[in-house]
Amino acid sequence: MRSAYGDLISGISGDMVVGALLDLSLPIKELKSELGKIPSLNFRIEVTKKTVHGIRATRFRVVSHKKEPERTWKQIRGLIQQSTLDPEVKEKGLQIFARLAEAEGKIHGVPLDKVHFHEVGATDSIVDIISTSVAIHHLKIDSLHFSRIPLGRGLTRSRHGPLPLPGPATLELLKGLPVQWIDLDGETVTPTGAAIMVVLGSRFGEAPRMTIERIGYGAGEREFPDRPNVFRLLLGQEDPGWEQEEMLVMETNIDDMNPEFYDYVLDRLFAAGARDVSLSPIQMKKNRPGTLLRIITEPAIRERLTEIIFQETSTIGFRYYPVKRVILKRSASRVKTRFGTVNVKIIEEPDGTKRATPEYEDLRRIATAKKIPLKVLYEEVVRSFKGKRDKPPRW
Repeated sequence: MRSAYGDLISGISGDMVVGALLDLSLPIKELKSELGKIPSLNFRIEVTKKTVHGIRATRFRVVSHKKEPERTWKQIRGLIQQSTLDPEVKEKGLQIFARLAEAEGKIHGVPLDKVHFHEVGATDSIVDIISTSVAIHHLKIDSLHFSRIPLGRGLTRSRHGPLPLPGPATLELLKGLPVQWIDLDGETVTPTGAAIMVVLGSRFGEAPRMTIERIGYGAGEREFPDRPNVFRLLLGQEDPGWEQEEMLVMETNIDDMNPEFYDYVLDRLFAAGARDVSLSPIQMKKNRPGTLLRIITEPAIRERLTEIIFQETSTIGFRYYPVKRVILKRSASRVKTRFGTVNVKIIEEPDGTKRATPEYEDLRRIATAKKIPLKVLYEEVVRSFKGKRDKPPRW
């Protein structure tokens, strides 16, 4: 798998991302040709080299020829949809702007289509976002990962007046992602940079196991005294053996709840997106028997699961903590048998071999309808996946 890892040494912005992608060998002529497919935009781009703390990096700038009116999300969406860009490039660009619109709409309390973009609605942000989409498509990057996100502090000027840093829209976009506060007075993550990460990033935190092929550096506009203001992008082949994810464990001890309710609680938690939910018997104070409810989930949906825990259980509090988990790669497929079609999970071992695990609910449904032992159906599914010609027993 062709992967890229974005190292946020001092933060991220749209122009820094494009600079790093150009530094990875994205042809400037091709980028200009693709950008020319967007109607009614009047601009030129400047690509220069800049040395930042001894590091040679690419600086990308969009220069507009005149002051532009504010654009709404509806107008920006129309521009992208009317373009003759590749459908995949369009889709990524629309997804990024949609997340920006959602964040701005929530902060300002206005409907999505009526969101007015100020700074991020200008031509430079449209060009930054579409250029990123073009580059991902051209470089054939299958997955994009990012480091932990550094956040500075301070105030910035906007059309709404002074705003705290990180900006409200930026912080809204970063909910659920791993951040770290750094001793730096200034903006390290722009709304455009945050939206690019949220939409295109599949993992955040440690770098994936990969063989590095190329490294690109995108230079930022500001200069910081204690760190180079560059965004570093590593491109290479990711190790196919396993994946690492940053997850959250949520758990609570319960000793005063009707045990008949747990089945419903688990159903609601799984439906809300929990990756795993388990119950374990425990001994609590005063020797009362109790139950440990443990949930493994993505950090982004913690608030959603919190609401369910308090609604559906008798607990008055719970604990949560970040964990890392390593998982084998898996995919979904279907296997046809003489009894019916069964959904299976295909698991890839570190050595590249694959094994299939049939979905239990399919096995139970078919075994009940056909009046055959469940284990017979299970063995036939595994045999069919492996391509063996063993003659199964008759039932």
